[in-house]
Amino acid sequence: MTVFVQECALGSANGLRVAIKDSIDIQGMPTRMGSAALAQAAPAVEHAEVVALLLEAGCHIVGKTNLHEFAFGVSGINAVFGTPLNHRYPDLVPGGSSSGSAAAVAAGDADIALGTDTGGSVRVPAACCGVYGFKPSFDRVSRQGVWPARTSLDCVGPFAADLAQLERAQAWIDPSFEAVPFCGELSIGLVSVDANASISKAVADYVAASGCDVAAVELPLLEAAFEAGLAVINAEAWGAFGAYVETGLVGADVAARLRNAANTGQQALAQAEQVRRDFRAEVDAMLARYSVLVLPTLPDFPLLLADALAGKTDIRSTALVRPFNLSGHPALTIPLEIDGRPAGIQLVGRHDQDALLFAAARELERRVTAYNNKHQRSA
Repeated sequence: MTVFVQECALGSANGLRVAIKDSIDIQGMPTRMGSAALAQAAPAVEHAEVVALLLEAGCHIVGKTNLHEFAFGVSGINAVFGTPLNHRYPDLVPGGSSSGSAAAVAAGDADIALGTDTGGSVRVPAACCGVYGFKPSFDRVSRQGVWPARTSLDCVGPFAADLAQLERAQAWIDPSFEAVPFCGELSIGLVSVDANASISKAVADYVAASGCDVAAVELPLLEAAFEAGLAVINAEAWGAFGAYVETGLVGADVAARLRNAANTGQQALAQAEQVRRDFRAEVDAMLARYSVLVLPTLPDFPLLLADALAGKTDIRSTALVRPFNLSGHPALTIPLEIDGRPAGIQLVGRHDQDALLFAAARELERRVTAYNNKHQRSA
């Protein structure tokens, strides 16, 4: 069950250990994107900008992590390089596509890790593996040296075992990021969604424990944004990786999905772009009323690993995260465990106000921790 597909030792030996998804260039190492079709890829000639920034910050890069092939899958399985073990929940999938990065942090093999998130590919594996994950505002973090090279959805984002470390990692890869304290009252728009009842209840209970002003809200275009996000990623993934299908070296699941993606027409893309504009405006309007929006990260619990290895997939696992790739808003997932199974609490913030989202997350965690400590003492 492979987490690292290539090990290395770059940077300060005393720095925080960092794992890098194998869709991000490290100088002198091939970027293979989890695919046998790129097994003979030439070594990268320079570091991706985010890698260079981590090295400048004194980090110690320990290796490149496995992923769902071409970063185009939600389960995180990989038949060629091995499926990363979900350390805390070994019977469940690690989540995709940044499976190895989430798994490395969960197992303690790295202090932080970088992944990429095109349709939930940081937030989903973070939730599956019980760690924190963050997708920044679109185009906020450099994608120089990150694959695919052209995208209107994908963002580089960090994983960490706690919120403070996650924010620290984000500040390193985003030179414009400046942490801020939370000021004023924390108001929460709790988004009504179609999700497993126990997950919805646990998320609602979490925000209620904060004592914040919480209001149930609707995002009527959420489902349309999910479908539009699928159309856009299909077109962009086919453009980036479709040519590799004819090599016969692409895994069956990804090859089938790429062939289907080839059928994405211009009308579907035009409609998707209209939904992108409308949904972004809808989210902006809601965030003008509330500090953050909160909803589950996953609509249901992760698939059993055995089922995924047998060919089952669940694209609906991205139903609550993919819309915010389309809109470009920053989104953060906090681990949540329900009866021994992982889920996640997703916070969505104002566009390009990433530091304010972290401040709100810190305040929310502080309040919930205080509530839990108080009730534990009185129990």
